Amino acid sequence: MCLMLIDDGANGVPALGDLLRTWSLPMMPLITLSISLVLYLHGWMAARATRGRELPVWRAACFVAGVLSLWVALASPIDALDDYLLAAHMIQHFILMSIAPPLIVLGAPVVPLLRGMPRFLMRRGLRPVFRARWLRAVMGTVTHPVFAWIAMNVAYLGWHVPAAFELTFRSEAIHNFEHVCFFATSLAFWWVVLSPWPARARWPRWAMIPYLLSADILNTVLSATLVFSGRVLYPSYVDAPRVCFLTPLKDQAAAGAEMWVLNSLVFLIPAVVIAAKELSPRFLAHRAEFPQELKPSIHI
Repeated sequence: MCLMLIDDGANGVPALGDLLRTWSLPMMPLITLSISLVLYLHGWMAARATRGRELPVWRAACFVAGVLSLWVALASPIDALDDYLLAAHMIQHFILMSIAPPLIVLGAPVVPLLRGMPRFLMRRGLRPVFRARWLRAVMGTVTHPVFAWIAMNVAYLGWHVPAAFELTFRSEAIHNFEHVCFFATSLAFWWVVLSPWPARARWPRWAMIPYLLSADILNTVLSATLVFSGRVLYPSYVDAPRVCFLTPLKDQAAAGAEMWVLNSLVFLIPAVVIAAKELSPRFLAHRAEFPQELKPSIHI
């Protein structure tokens, strides 16, 4: 991202102060995230009395960090820059897909959020819904590894197709829907990888290595396209006022480099950790002693 913004009001180029003045605090994300945070923390404290092992302090810290990162992506001044810099726009997408979702999933949010709900609301409105077979079927499909992998990558690649990306500049509703797609599909993707309590893994742990690496391959293809295309793929950034020293083409290359490095780290680090654990002598000895426990079958 640019480290220096141009302050040139005489030439019609927006300065940093002008950009910040175009930013306004969106109330809906603020209210939604605040309610989610209050419900989670209230439920976490209640559930931790009997589930201290499953809900340690670090899980609550992860959830709080995930919610705060969502705020940064959706309601901070970064949102004011995304119309001018593709590099800023891609940082926003990175947070929505690769920072907030895994942190929220690491918070094991299901039980704390349910325990945090008002009792009258749970008894009269939500309990029958949660017990419904159709909801279990939907959740089972959404959190299946095949569905989650396809959904996340289709959303990631599909919304970065120039025609689809340009639509987000024409309609705030479409732009918001794009963000929902990124966050929701990434939440399912990372749910499969992390399997937070009380969820159970659908596939064995070693299967998460190709799951993550194959997603990184697609990330590399898209990132390399932005870096090496040689032409600006998103016309809106050609017409946008320049707010820093980067030309539209250099801005696009910087955005692609960000995606390439940051997303690859997010995919590769968990894959390396899983591989190291799977190949550790202690784990291999335990697997040999309890093969059925550590080698669940794959159901498709």
